[in-house]
Amino acid sequence: MIDVRRAKERGHANHGWLDTWHTFSFSGYYDERFMGFRTLRVINEDTVAPGQGFPPHGHRDMEILSYVLEGGLEHKDSLGTGSVIRPGDVQRMSAGTGVRHSEFNASRAEPVHFLQIWIEPAKTGIAPGYEQKAFSEADKRGRLCLVASPDGAEGSLTIHQDARVYATVLAPGEAVTHRLAPRRHAWVQVTRGALTVGGEPLAQGDGAAISAEADVLIVGETDAEALLFDLP
Repeated sequence: MIDVRRAKERGHANHGWLDTWHTFSFSGYYDERFMGFRTLRVINEDTVAPGQGFPPHGHRDMEILSYVLEGGLEHKDSLGTGSVIRPGDVQRMSAGTGVRHSEFNASRAEPVHFLQIWIEPAKTGIAPGYEQKAFSEADKRGRLCLVASPDGAEGSLTIHQDARVYATVLAPGEAVTHRLAPRRHAWVQVTRGALTVGGEPLAQGDGAAISAEADVLIVGETDAEALLFDLP
């Protein structure tokens, strides 16, 4: 079964400095039908104006991934970490018992466009942690590149949940297949271009929940990029 979530149906707010789209209920956007999918709680697509951003704020008990599509996102946190996340970089912050951080556009001239992703941890009250790794377009081209996993397999980030996150970049007609283990579920989020998932056409910003399927077939319609979440 494939259930499509169209980009235009997501929650949306434009604050001037921030243009944000919420796949699932978040902040001022609430829809009881879209509270998350399995352990995937948040996918926010944010565009932040030059020199603007989120001032220091706190999180607890959540695995937070940042995936930059365009520009640079400057991160600072109470763990003493400071970095700029650029396209190809994936950042993981485990909020655990509590962490404060800020996120600002690193440019004074160009916007930054990124996804903020929250995954519920398997266990609460863990020590906060931070990790950042780069995955080139070549790593993702024509294949599913593992970018986050519970055991850091294949050089991926380590998250505290039995979930795996893959990234792929596809040319028109290029295809990848992901095998789902019994009682596992998948979410596919299109970050660029257009593709099909199990024959269903998806465009940028669209997502799809997949359950009770043995395989997830993704085929590029245009030059496309997507994330696939394998979830318990």
